[in-house]
Amino acid sequence: MKLVKNLCRIIVGIVFIYSGFVKGIDPLGSDYKFTDYFNAFGMSWMNATTLFFSFALSLAEFLIGIALLFNLWISRLAWGALLFMAFFTPLTLVLALTNPVSDCGCFGDAMILTNWQTFWKNIILLLMTIMIFVYRKEFKSQLAPFGQFSYLVLAGIGMLCISIYSYRHLPLLDFRPYAVGKNIAEGMQLPEGAEPDQYEVTLKYKNKQTGEIQSFTEENYPWQDTLNWEYESSSEHLVKKGYVTPIHDLVIEHPTLGNITEEILEDNNHTILAVAYNLGKSDAKYQTAINRLADYAREKGFRFYGLTASSEQDIEAYKKRNHVPYEFCTVDEIQLKTMIRSNPGVIVLRGGTILDKWAGKDVPDMKELQATDLTAYCIHSRVQMQRIYLVYSIILLFFVAYLLFPRRKGKRNN
Repeated sequence: MKLVKNLCRIIVGIVFIYSGFVKGIDPLGSDYKFTDYFNAFGMSWMNATTLFFSFALSLAEFLIGIALLFNLWISRLAWGALLFMAFFTPLTLVLALTNPVSDCGCFGDAMILTNWQTFWKNIILLLMTIMIFVYRKEFKSQLAPFGQFSYLVLAGIGMLCISIYSYRHLPLLDFRPYAVGKNIAEGMQLPEGAEPDQYEVTLKYKNKQTGEIQSFTEENYPWQDTLNWEYESSSEHLVKKGYVTPIHDLVIEHPTLGNITEEILEDNNHTILAVAYNLGKSDAKYQTAINRLADYAREKGFRFYGLTASSEQDIEAYKKRNHVPYEFCTVDEIQLKTMIRSNPGVIVLRGGTILDKWAGKDVPDMKELQATDLTAYCIHSRVQMQRIYLVYSIILLFFVAYLLFPRRKGKRNN
């Protein structure tokens, strides 16, 4: 029985830590997901609180998971785990039945689950959490209460710092199809052997002699018999769900050239995209640095476009107000929010591959770019960032080992 109780504690703890962490490193992603839910349930008046809930939910999940995994204050925090599961399990059942948003967002973009998959996952976790709650007083830590509290505070501060950094800059880890190193064109293609969605098309034709409207399929519609039939309408419905490509709705529409998506993705030279999904909400204080980057691109012969979902009137007003020297193309807002978690932000492409991404505040100084090749600069900056992350990971592992050490020491003393 002891093995079962500890197994439940460890599994639920790991799931809570993972769920809280992947949300915490992408607070804007959770912010957008909360907005989708509030709008779907007619609660748009709650949209002002979405960012708060994004930080609060990820931090609470992470701390509960840490407490369960490392056996800290379980007698108290088991209540938090039970309340979480008691609230979200029936909620996910409602979501599975109504399907207002296709992806629950419980694991951010790291793991996409359908609403039904999320519900059954929560049923299993709820049963385990009930087990933990019933026997919560039997889980004894080797640390004193103050030590347990101190470790939880330290873990909370660390997670909060990571979330704030990811919010102010870009997510530490990017699980989206627009991550650095991904090729956008490949993300839009069906893998070999994969089947697309299959639809059944119904075509309605009107008989010119009798006025009768009759339904046909694509195999037998009377397209050649123009003397007796004329086209009335058509409809289609999904017959079989197929493979959905990671990127399936990207269309870059130039104001005069039309759809230039393929032209950009096939360009073997550099292309720089300044992304601002909503110019009205874009932080204009970073526009000067982006304007200088556009001038640099023009000197080097690179393509440079702005991408936005704002209206033509808003685009013209923004360009005039901020002296923008480049053209804006229109793209679906959801795609822009998925591309980069910054408004504004910058994406560097070459041959359809994303070389680097910068939040508005992180646009590099032109002196740095002029001194080297753009591809080399992007690679070098990513390597430096990975080294910094490695150092932080080692520090984190040290604290985890230090947390486990008193237990082992206590066992030896006993």
